[in-house]
Amino acid sequence: MNIESGATPMSGEPPAVSPPTPSLSHPTRPLYWSVRREVWENRSIVVVPLIAAAVVLFGFLIGAAHVADRMDAIAKLDRVMRSAVLVERYGVATMPIVFAMVLVGVFYCLDALHGERRDRSILFWKSLPVSDRTAVLAKAGIPLVVLPVFTFAVILVTQLIIVLLGTAILLAKGSGAATLWANLPLFQMSVAMLYGLVVMTLWHAPIYGWLLLVSGWAKRNVFLWAVLPPLALSIVEKIAFGTTHLASLLKYRMTGWLDAAFDFASPGRDATAGPLAELTPLDFLSTPGLWIGLVVAAALLIAAIRMRRSQDPI
Repeated sequence: MNIESGATPMSGEPPAVSPPTPSLSHPTRPLYWSVRREVWENRSIVVVPLIAAAVVLFGFLIGAAHVADRMDAIAKLDRVMRSAVLVERYGVATMPIVFAMVLVGVFYCLDALHGERRDRSILFWKSLPVSDRTAVLAKAGIPLVVLPVFTFAVILVTQLIIVLLGTAILLAKGSGAATLWANLPLFQMSVAMLYGLVVMTLWHAPIYGWLLLVSGWAKRNVFLWAVLPPLALSIVEKIAFGTTHLASLLKYRMTGWLDAAFDFASPGRDATAGPLAELTPLDFLSTPGLWIGLVVAAALLIAAIRMRRSQDPI
């Protein structure tokens, strides 16, 4: 006798279990995966800061023979000067890593939208359910988020290795290790470095926006199209009017964050407070140049999104 499909199973037989239906509630997170794709396809984002860190460590090892003599000289200074000298030596030593971060951010933005049009991969990516807005924001997130965070981690590890190597050398020579640890404010240095990376990145946001826009528009010679127009306008202004307002504005946009976010030489600054005494976050947040730059950066990113939507492969 045939058993109907809807009949109850016979006694003793286990009930049939339907296979689990895959859940469709999990978000695809296109922005997250777009950012990861950018990192996968542009290994320089990771490699260049690591190379800069290796160069810093190599330079420290070359000068390791003189570490004990330097610490003996530093130990003769007063407490404030000892801390200041150590902060300068161990903090400024990582500046090449920050410089490498800026270079990677600039050249990445120059190629971000131009490269996918040049190799025609934009046709493939546009076939996926990822909007132009998501694609451009993911590319903007590399210099604005990914690079600063990764650079900060590299700097922390590099500084720790330098301090540990210096301690080992000083212990082997029998002098200076106590002076190093007693006068080197590692935590304050880390906070100051994180603060510096954040304010510099926010200040340079319109520069990255401009580079992305040019990358999405130019068919070739992207670097020249990004640099020559403002340079030519500065020269024309100087010749025609004898002024340098545009050149001053460009300089302000590149280096103005230092004066806005730090106070290096104020007469009222407490020198014993360490690196954190140089930070002026309220002054930085109240600087009109910061907010004007962020508005300009947002406008440039919107223009880059529209540009990617309308541009064809080269």
